[in-house]
Amino acid sequence: MSRLPVSIVLALLASLALAGHARAQTEAAGDTTEAATAPVRLDGRALLSVGGISSRTPEDRAAAIARRLKDIADDPSIPADSVTIVPGPAGQGLEIRAGVRPIMLVTEADAQREGASADLVANAHKLQFAEAIARYRTERGPERLLRSALVSLAATVALVLAVWLAVVLFRRLDGFLERRYGRLVQSAHGKVGDVLRIAPMLSAMRGSIVTIRVLVIAILFFVWFEVVLGQFPWTRWLSDDLAGLLLDPLATIAVGIANYIPKLLFLVVLFLVARFGLRLLRLYFGALERGAVSLPGFEQEWSSATYKIARVFVIGIVLVMAYPYLPGAGSEALQGLSVFAGLVLSLGASSSVSNVIAGYITTFGRVLRVGDMIKVGETLGVVTQIRLLTIRLRTVRNEEVTIPNGTLLATNVINYSALSREHGLILQTEVRINYAVPWRQVHAMLLDAAARTPGLMTEPPPFVLQRELGDFAVAYQLNVYKAEARALVQAYSDLHQNILDVFNEYGVQIMVPAYEGDPETPKVVPPEQWFQSPARPPDANYGVSK
Repeated sequence: MSRLPVSIVLALLASLALAGHARAQTEAAGDTTEAATAPVRLDGRALLSVGGISSRTPEDRAAAIARRLKDIADDPSIPADSVTIVPGPAGQGLEIRAGVRPIMLVTEADAQREGASADLVANAHKLQFAEAIARYRTERGPERLLRSALVSLAATVALVLAVWLAVVLFRRLDGFLERRYGRLVQSAHGKVGDVLRIAPMLSAMRGSIVTIRVLVIAILFFVWFEVVLGQFPWTRWLSDDLAGLLLDPLATIAVGIANYIPKLLFLVVLFLVARFGLRLLRLYFGALERGAVSLPGFEQEWSSATYKIARVFVIGIVLVMAYPYLPGAGSEALQGLSVFAGLVLSLGASSSVSNVIAGYITTFGRVLRVGDMIKVGETLGVVTQIRLLTIRLRTVRNEEVTIPNGTLLATNVINYSALSREHGLILQTEVRINYAVPWRQVHAMLLDAAARTPGLMTEPPPFVLQRELGDFAVAYQLNVYKAEARALVQAYSDLHQNILDVFNEYGVQIMVPAYEGDPETPKVVPPEQWFQSPARPPDANYGVSK
């Protein structure tokens, strides 16, 4: 990149920074100018605004003027038309008085702030003070107070009548709906489906009626407060502020919504684009999982986990882009809430995060698949479900066991199915036989039992090992191959049954781990005793195949 574009970019950034700083200073100056005045109020009404002087702030000066004006208005000995203008002390401005009692000193700063001469400003304030004193006394006169009381009484009677009428009308409307519901239920002829469809409609309509009734009564009370409080000078300021307390927040909300519409449109477009992108990702990884699309070195089992990672990555980018456009973005409240939420997640979700990481390691490490026969600790079962936090096994007792993924990393996992798909699974069982029995006969009998067991592989062929020459017997280990790990317990059971049958047929007794002497007769079961009652031979419809 050449130096010219870089210098242009730096110049633009510097100009934007200076412009922002100048605008901030201008706004601060404007705020200072607006805040440099305070209103003078009498009976809650703002008469005029005054600025500060060297010894007083605008608020203190306005409060002092209002206090002097009220004291004069409360003194009937001072006529309202006695307000005059005289030169200020030591020739400083013009002083407004009521009789001999001062009200306010109009300075040159006040005149400059109003953009007029001191005489014009003083005369305007004189008229405002005289009118305010006369109005203050008139509103507290007996005739005015009596009329205000009568108006308040009439408003109260009107409120009671209006509330009573509203309650009666809404009660009749509710009764009409109840009767209408009864006729609809009767017309349904007892059909439960129709009755269940009608009931939510009635509940929604009755809820709406209750809400409307509450709003109507609230509006009536609001109007009553507005009228009654506005009749008396001592409470008029409440009446003047009552509408503002209700309408100002609504206006602020409406203005905020109107100003937020451009940002809202950006968020909507961003949401639609993100949703479309996530759908494309889901379709692509779904095709990878089905095998319709392939990637070199990418396993189909990785598709679901990879899609979840990509989805989290996309959602993270969307949230980063959307954050500046959220309501209240950048405010200290939202930042504090974000920090608090992050702290709660970091403290309470540590085990969940470790399980998620373990789940991805299990998936991409090809530790197991759905359908594999595995053993975790003492639990043996078939994997039926692999999730982000847990896996589920179905045991031979048809139990469903849920194991956290973190346990898989902390425990030895035996996967019986991983290599059995290509090389078969070796089943091992062991018998102990007396030294007096020829080892070649034992090998032949064990291999005969393996040949009788269904579901075992003939290639590679089974084999026998002398695992141990013990103190009293020889330990023979039979190794057979099974094509798949499923029905593992049943295969062991069938193999053990056939071993017992073969050894009984040839009169060879299977030794216990240790013994003190040979029995007088071999501990075997002759074939003629194999089906002692209640056992049945295979041809007796016992369910045993021939």
